[in-house]
Amino acid sequence: MLKEIIFALWFFAPAGVANVSPILVANLPHLRDWNAPMDLGTTFRGKRLLGDHKTWRGFIVGILMATITLWLQQYLVRHFGWAQTLTSQVDYRTIPTAILGPLFGIGALGGDALESFFKRQLNRPPGHGWFPFDQTDYIVGGAVASAPFVQLRLEQYVILLFLWLLVHVVATYIGFVIGLKERPI
Repeated sequence: MLKEIIFALWFFAPAGVANVSPILVANLPHLRDWNAPMDLGTTFRGKRLLGDHKTWRGFIVGILMATITLWLQQYLVRHFGWAQTLTSQVDYRTIPTAILGPLFGIGALGGDALESFFKRQLNRPPGHGWFPFDQTDYIVGGAVASAPFVQLRLEQYVILLFLWLLVHVVATYIGFVIGLKERPI
């Protein structure tokens, strides 16, 4: 079971990094002002499609960071034996980084954007939690987007979902404690 948990953390790291990247770069000096909303202010049924928190800055940075994370994983697998032991179910030497990396990012952030659309339509305020959808949107999106290249067993997807849900809740709370998030969940 420990091996499955470690594999789930390792395999899904690009999507997890993509999901957290927009928050981390939102206040960087040269990127702070580059905050055009992805929906460009468009409305549907009188409500914003996504809202101001879903920006092109976050989307692009998330995709880049997912790709860099996957490239780093491939580098580690090629050069370090310990990394190879984590990935016996996936051949990281043949995964197309330039395709799968962006797919992890697009899937994670696309899942988050889709969830945001539904929150807006249901009149949920931006920044307010919608458990468990806020915590699982990027997981489902990342898993679906990566499926054309890597298919896991059902129990691996279940472990991945619950483990990354836990990671998300803990990371969100830490973000709240250090002032990156307005609410603890």
